[in-house]
Amino acid sequence: MRRAQWSALGLTDADLEKPKIAIVNSSSQLASCFSHLDQIVAPLKRAIEDAGGIAFEVRTAAPSDAITSAGAAGQYILPSRDLIASDIEVAVEGALLDGMVCLASCDKTTPGQLMAAGRLNIPTIVIGCGYQPSGVYAGEAVDFEDIFRFAGHVNAGRMTVDELGEMSRCAVTGPGVCAGMGTANSMHLAAEALGMALPGTTPVLALGPAMWDAVDRAGERIVRLVEEDLKPRSVLTTGAFTNAVTAILAVSGSVNCLKHLQAIAIEAGTEVDVYRLFEDLAPKVPLLTDVKPNGNTQITAFEAAGGTLGLLKQLAPLLDLSAPTVAGITLGEAISGASVDPAVIRPLDAPLATHPGIVVMRGSLAPEGAVLKRTVADDAPLSFRGPAKVVHSREEGVAAAKAGRFTAGDVVVLTGLGLRGSPGMGLTSALMFAIDGAGLSTSVAVITDGQMSGLVNGGLVIAEVSPEGAAGGPLGLVRDGDLISIDVNGRRVDLAVEPAELDARRAELPPLRVPAGCGWLSVYARTVASLGAGATLTAGAAGGRAPAGSFAQTVPAPTGSIAQTVPARTGSIAQTVPARTGSIAQTAPSIGPESANDPDGVG
Repeated sequence: MRRAQWSALGLTDADLEKPKIAIVNSSSQLASCFSHLDQIVAPLKRAIEDAGGIAFEVRTAAPSDAITSAGAAGQYILPSRDLIASDIEVAVEGALLDGMVCLASCDKTTPGQLMAAGRLNIPTIVIGCGYQPSGVYAGEAVDFEDIFRFAGHVNAGRMTVDELGEMSRCAVTGPGVCAGMGTANSMHLAAEALGMALPGTTPVLALGPAMWDAVDRAGERIVRLVEEDLKPRSVLTTGAFTNAVTAILAVSGSVNCLKHLQAIAIEAGTEVDVYRLFEDLAPKVPLLTDVKPNGNTQITAFEAAGGTLGLLKQLAPLLDLSAPTVAGITLGEAISGASVDPAVIRPLDAPLATHPGIVVMRGSLAPEGAVLKRTVADDAPLSFRGPAKVVHSREEGVAAAKAGRFTAGDVVVLTGLGLRGSPGMGLTSALMFAIDGAGLSTSVAVITDGQMSGLVNGGLVIAEVSPEGAAGGPLGLVRDGDLISIDVNGRRVDLAVEPAELDARRAELPPLRVPAGCGWLSVYARTVASLGAGATLTAGAAGGRAPAGSFAQTVPAPTGSIAQTVPARTGSIAQTVPARTGSIAQTAPSIGPESANDPDGVG
């Protein structure tokens, strides 16, 4: 069947014997984040073919935080990550392709692609397809982060809508991801630190010379990677995750990296607790640079100073230099010839700061953890105690900030926005910007079970509290006036309410509604596991954490499934790519070429 279809595409019998490579294009015309990816496909396809392979472009869902957050209060954003992984599984595993090159751009594309790489375990290279060029407004440099930040000023009357509109027209002058150390660039950096992107390819300017060089290198290298049979699970080792966490801490990257890296580890079957890694490494890893929004360094300066490879060279004493990379060399070999500007990316013995940029918080209000971001300047309070002011949606919170309901000394609690309560973990950044616009960012604390944009980096904000409030977690039991204490250095957040009172309040909660229907958010709410399991769709498996082998272990192909009805026959042109050992198609014993539902084996 494949021979008939591919012959119609102009492929010859000789072509069908070549390594078959998916070009995973997570793009659409909805956002500038990935509007340039279509331009990359043809040159990448030529590079793959020149190296002796055959390339097939496949598409996935393409979420943009700036665009996709408009619907359902931002609830589609995080679930789209897992949809990308499954889109890739269907297209690539369904066709039994040999490898893939993933075009990574906006926030959820990189983790979704890396999750698929771990799940399918076929040779994979991730290309970070670059950051957007920024502009100038009123004589000052302006980028997308500034639009985020100043939106709250409009609500507070400190900027007009027309002024913000003019700034927004100047902020983004070309395609690519947000030009700061938000989630997108943090995850591009993480992909290289993990060994899944070629050394020296992140971050880069979208459509710039360095990006095109990365495309050419990836096209040639993926064919060799298939020939060498170097698979993601050989790269995504415990040491690789340690390296990625170390790198994220050194740049004070996005707090969203915690759940994304944990999800990747679970899909790859790597036995590592990423949250504990952040806890253990945070006191040991200093801040070496201050790319916006952490400070004033532009992403362009970070790239020019050596980028991720330069950063890893500065971090060498803290890294596992034996970790393999998709380049076919170890991380130590990759960084040996790297150059770095120490004025931008500091050495370990002369850091910008020694306090951790990302802090995992625990305590009676967050028994399973929460995350807090500290700025390079560390200008937010390190301890705080105050009465709670509770809101149950970002809209209610924004309205309360605008109406002056919050006052200095308050602890603003935004609950009900967790993985299942939203569902999908709604974005809460609008509340942070409204509080900043009201001039309260340094005089109130904010605690939420929702997620933050990677561009939020001001004030005392604790996000992703687990367990979530809607599922009976302590955050959902907080009432106005309850005293909450925060100790950043002690990494604790506690609620001063007696356990018996909390039990009484919990008994009054209505049961968490389980959404029915086939909509994606309903499916997500029924299957999503906890943040400790990376918010993967593994609910019910070993307490929410996938055992060794991850997807292949928790969701075996059922007897009689399509994946089992037509096993590949060695030497068959129609099946020139036999089912790979360990692939999803092999997670259950084969039942032979026929089944009761498909006696002809033709689907």
